[in-house]
Amino acid sequence: MAADAEQGEILSNAAPERAAEDEKDTYDDSTPPTTRASRILRRVDRVLKKGRVEAKGIQPVPVENRKSTRYWNIFTVWCSMNTNILGVLFGLLGPMVYGLSLRDSALVILFFCLLTTTAPAYLSTFGPKTGMRQMIQARYSFGRYLVSIPVLLNLATLTGFIIIICVIGGQCLSAISDGNLTPNAGIVVISLLGLLISFCGFRVLHYYETYAFFPALVGLTIAAGCGGSDLKKQAAPAEPPSAASVVSYGMIVASYMIPWAAIASDLTTYFDPRVPSWRVFAYTYTGLALPTILLMTFGAAIAGAIPNVPAWQAAYDETLVGGVLAAMVAPAGGFGKFVVAVLSLTLLGNTAGTMYAITLNFQTLVPWLVRVPRYVFALVVTAVVIPVAVRAVAANFLVSLENFVALIGYWSAAYVGIASAEHLVFRRRWGRVPYEQAYDHAVWSDASRLPWGAAALASAVLCAGLVVPCMAQVWWTGPIAKTTGDIGFEIALVLTVLLYVPLRKLEIRLTGR
Repeated sequence: MAADAEQGEILSNAAPERAAEDEKDTYDDSTPPTTRASRILRRVDRVLKKGRVEAKGIQPVPVENRKSTRYWNIFTVWCSMNTNILGVLFGLLGPMVYGLSLRDSALVILFFCLLTTTAPAYLSTFGPKTGMRQMIQARYSFGRYLVSIPVLLNLATLTGFIIIICVIGGQCLSAISDGNLTPNAGIVVISLLGLLISFCGFRVLHYYETYAFFPALVGLTIAAGCGGSDLKKQAAPAEPPSAASVVSYGMIVASYMIPWAAIASDLTTYFDPRVPSWRVFAYTYTGLALPTILLMTFGAAIAGAIPNVPAWQAAYDETLVGGVLAAMVAPAGGFGKFVVAVLSLTLLGNTAGTMYAITLNFQTLVPWLVRVPRYVFALVVTAVVIPVAVRAVAANFLVSLENFVALIGYWSAAYVGIASAEHLVFRRRWGRVPYEQAYDHAVWSDASRLPWGAAALASAVLCAGLVVPCMAQVWWTGPIAKTTGDIGFEIALVLTVLLYVPLRKLEIRLTGR
């Protein structure tokens, strides 16, 4: 009974302190409306509060308001965000783009997932302790204004992933409609449903993610069962994989995992700070790694079988991964179409969580945007995503995906290096300084007391000098990468730390911050 009470806490009515805090976030009812716009905003705000929509944005959450003890939700939110067919699509890239066998693809997926998931799992432990969103924590290394650079990069990353998800979901819905629903219409459906969940905020999001992974797991299991006999028909690679191909595909896997670090604490800020950090780490790590490894491997198996199964090849040529899944469950008839429809809707777990993080990043981008309620940006993002996703359908989607994902891995790795070095070396000093002192809430928006950010920016820019020769992209292959494969994210992570520590010490000596 006590456990049930704890698990229901996040869904219960907010405590008086929380309610009072929510009142401060939006419009003050004691102020008489002077314009028609202000009256409309006040009424909208009242309605949204009654619906328990989170208006609070990037302001640090006071310790007395970090009360949720439903720690299992940390696992379920990450698991639901990753138990969907997006991982299947990334698994396709191993055999299709890099010429790897199922065995080689599976080993690369396993190794690089286990390695790179440590970054978001580690940074997620900061959320309950600091009560700060990830990009607000970044101000303590990048400063009040220069933080806009990683925020912009993060916005581009998150928006890009949502576009990919909407395209996949739209193609799935189109694949089962027998031509009655175009991929463009499917994109609109997925986008609007994702908007609905992210619009409401932290509590509704966590409640949805508690259960969203289960139908996805069932649907994917049915798809694997229906196509099991054909999955054995693996095409043999034309030649043994080169080390460069293995490393380059590892870069793609890493670029799927590492960017989660830039939003890691966004989803843990309301949890009780007394939760052990190892527990937050374990829930995040497992929720990210377990479904991703399984689904990417499933995607690699599908990709290896497609050339030997004509029906799958034809379906893939028409609507990519959505078409393949529809072909796999075709023997089940109408039930198979229902399964694919469910699988397309499982993408909402990822879309909603990612869009929630985007709304917070918008408020961090420009100082005055903090006055705009968080949920307004959910509407803005949806209005941007739909036309861009529609355009992406007409392009060579798989090549565009490869290029986009590889690029985001570089900056994400550099950010992880800077954030980790700042935390360990300069903030908490290897655990000797309390969190409340290391991340003082009194200075979170005070440019005169935050760092300049010159050390963070300089280390990120300087490391690019070695990252570029280590890149292996369709449009550019550096001289080092021609031999080693794409090792850009490894170089970005290590070199940024080596540069940041001395530069930050110099910045502290010059500024005292």
